Amino acid sequence: MLKLHNTLTNKKEEFWSIETGKVKMYTCGPTVYDYAHIGNFTAYIFADTLRRYLEYSGFEVRHITNITDVGHLTADDVNQADSGEDKMLKAALREKKTPEEIANFYTESYFDDIKKLNIKKSQYYPRATFHIPQMIKITETLIQKGLAYEKNGNVFFNVDKFPNYGKLSNKKVEELKDGARLEEHPDKRHPYDFALWLKAPKEHILKWESPWGIGYPGWHIECSAMSMEYLGETLDIHTGGEDHFFPHHENEIAQSEGATGKPFSHFWFHNRFLLVDGKKMSKSKENFYILKDVTDRGYDPMVFRLLIISSHYRSNVNFTWETMDQAQTNLEKITRFVKKLQEMVDDSNKKEIRPVIRTYVSTYEKEFKSAMDDDLNTPIALSVLFKLISKVNKDVADGKFNKEKATEVLNFWKEINKILGLRIKSNKKMLPENVEEMLASREAARKENDFEKADRLRDKIDELGFTVEDTSEGQKARRK
Repeated sequence: MLKLHNTLTNKKEEFWSIETGKVKMYTCGPTVYDYAHIGNFTAYIFADTLRRYLEYSGFEVRHITNITDVGHLTADDVNQADSGEDKMLKAALREKKTPEEIANFYTESYFDDIKKLNIKKSQYYPRATFHIPQMIKITETLIQKGLAYEKNGNVFFNVDKFPNYGKLSNKKVEELKDGARLEEHPDKRHPYDFALWLKAPKEHILKWESPWGIGYPGWHIECSAMSMEYLGETLDIHTGGEDHFFPHHENEIAQSEGATGKPFSHFWFHNRFLLVDGKKMSKSKENFYILKDVTDRGYDPMVFRLLIISSHYRSNVNFTWETMDQAQTNLEKITRFVKKLQEMVDDSNKKEIRPVIRTYVSTYEKEFKSAMDDDLNTPIALSVLFKLISKVNKDVADGKFNKEKATEVLNFWKEINKILGLRIKSNKKMLPENVEEMLASREAARKENDFEKADRLRDKIDELGFTVEDTSEGQKARRK
């Protein structure tokens, strides 16, 4: 039985779903004003691993991930969604494009990256700008119930009127001024009230008609509207990074439960920050990376995925080029293991043959499942896999491993990899795509006797951490 740490209760609980065998899961998706960074993808990889394990455990998962393309202000985390510039508009001015062009470009970039990371696509990706009527309806309901108020075209949620405000973050209303570094707003009754709808200045591009005048939604109301539109008034599980813990998720609970009178989500799944060299990632600290920065250094995206799941989701992942090198070594070890099994079975393209009784992997199977059932403990689960790899390697060396055992182990690997989500390449495709492209260019240059260009390409490949050897069979590249 899967047990998960529920942020709402701050304890590990047996997971259960409202409808037997089905899970309604919501993930806070990207704000598409720029490329998603590797910290964002840490949250998405952990959410993907959770979904994969739920499906492995027999659940049918309906997974919704939103796309925020309006209303996310630059100071949302400080001022309860009422201060700063809209990130979409800021990006539009920066790149001299329309907000829609910005949203479309970075949404496609996000989809391209999750494909590279082998993150399963959600059933639907609702966009905030397509759900303004739903946001207005919830806001009207909150006003009617006395939980929100309007002034000068701005609508705010009154946290004093919601007795359970702070139950997720365990923050008391009277402590919020200091805890959230809130600033005064002329139309607020209290500094810690948060925006549901904001009046749009004349020059504002993204704006809509509403009962309170022309304006645009606050960031927090978007997730409530979109999650309830596609999953109903109560979710089974809501995921996100710890940066959304407060105020975003706290405010989602208040406005959703305030509007419906029902629990918003039974489980809350939060992952810790990804650190870079032990520090929080920040552009100002020059330790800010997107996935392309990783692949440009010669790493396959699967190396990054393996690095992430090598840590527990409730622990900080420390990203360094050294830890990436270790993850690369581990991925190569897994790849050699899988290839060895495939060669022994010699049926990698045929229908799986499942032994009726599992004897060789039975202990590892139990240990793997036990680790995953214990709050999705992926590092322990991976350690079980590496223990199995060592056992297989020893038995192969001792002549105690045959095709039947290889079939059993290969089938076990295929099952657990549905959870791990590692895309294993053939030996010929172990090199990163950019290195393969440079090798092809170098080979063409050599055939044209342009040895100066060939040497330059060799140097570039060397800078990415690979050694090139010219052999009688052609070029061969390997990581240093």
